[in-house]
Amino acid sequence: MFADGSPQEAAPPIDIDAYDPFELFDRSMGADEVRDPYPEWAVALEQAPVRQLDPSQLQGVEQAAAMGIEMPDVWEVLSHKAVSQVLRNGKAFSSSGYAAAMGVVMGPTILVMDEPEHSRYRGLIQTAFSNDSLAHWESDVVRPVIDRFIDDFESRGHADLVRDLTFGFPVHVIAGMLGLPTEDLPRFHRWTIALICVAFDWQLGLAASAKLAEYLTPIIEQRRERPGEDLISLLAQAELDGHRLDNDHILGFLRLLLPAGAETTYRSSSNLLFGLMSTGQLAAVRDDRTLLPQAMEEGLRWEAPLTGIGRLCTEDTEVEGIVIPAGATVAVNLGAANRDPSRYERPTEFDIFRPQKQHMAFAFGPHRCLGMNLARLETNVLFDRIFSRLPNLRPDPAAKDVHITGRGFRSPRELPVLFG
Repeated sequence: MFADGSPQEAAPPIDIDAYDPFELFDRSMGADEVRDPYPEWAVALEQAPVRQLDPSQLQGVEQAAAMGIEMPDVWEVLSHKAVSQVLRNGKAFSSSGYAAAMGVVMGPTILVMDEPEHSRYRGLIQTAFSNDSLAHWESDVVRPVIDRFIDDFESRGHADLVRDLTFGFPVHVIAGMLGLPTEDLPRFHRWTIALICVAFDWQLGLAASAKLAEYLTPIIEQRRERPGEDLISLLAQAELDGHRLDNDHILGFLRLLLPAGAETTYRSSSNLLFGLMSTGQLAAVRDDRTLLPQAMEEGLRWEAPLTGIGRLCTEDTEVEGIVIPAGATVAVNLGAANRDPSRYERPTEFDIFRPQKQHMAFAFGPHRCLGMNLARLETNVLFDRIFSRLPNLRPDPAAKDVHITGRGFRSPRELPVLFG
């Protein structure tokens, strides 16, 4: 329905298979157009830790106008202190703003929930990411998946580590955790990325949501009757206040897990590889693998895979001396916070030996990334297998201008390497 109350004409069904959602999503996130947004953010941060944005310049504004949606005031928080303050205060800065877009295609999910509902549902899902569960996923899913990918190119002596490894392995890990057939993964991956294209292609997002529901609902029902050790079975058997989760809530979590787990891990592991190879620090980690945890955290700080998230301001609230009004949308700039010079010395440099401080790549507060320990596990196993199976890994000297790109989501488009 449009803003004036008149009915919105339903769009004709689209052929989702006619789209390339991967390229569409990358382009919409600024790939190949935005090489480095950090200088712009650094200038803005020098002027103020919080600023009001021009809504006409924001992503998705044209689609919102076409749908009759009035854009609210938008404020951006950039400093580490301001970002921390906003993310800690779930009462004044609600996550429910995602309901208008992501909530429609994902369904009920912890992404759009505030307290106390958020903690209740998060607690149910948290068991899938406990230490015992992670040990199981590592041996039964993560390591075998990564080894299968490396098997396909190990004998060549060269590879594009994005195309051949980092892009594909995380979605295979998630599918393995869900107990999905390997042969379904190509279309499953396409639907997953098409789902989060909803911010700039509403009909594509809706079509992907419907495809995922059509595919996953029979599997959920099957796992209710014959549960296994997979994540869908865990959700199908879980109870909240004495009641089993219904299909909509299970689908909501699965639609959230799929793009979150696939996109961010692929990008963060690619960024870390690029950072280590482009600065000559790869050898240090290869020779002393105890350095890997601090290298992982520095990679996340230096180039977070997702540079920003959103919140809805529910009451006039002062942040770093600036009042953000009730009703405003808040753009939380995780990337700028991670390079705040008041917190980090030489913030633009990738340095695995710098003193470790809390970064914002996984966000903060009640909505801190649920899967962050799984992401760390995947990256740890990835580098263990790379170092064990790809000796003398090094950048391909014939490659031209390899770099990280994008604005909302960032990663290199390719990582050509030699080894052996």
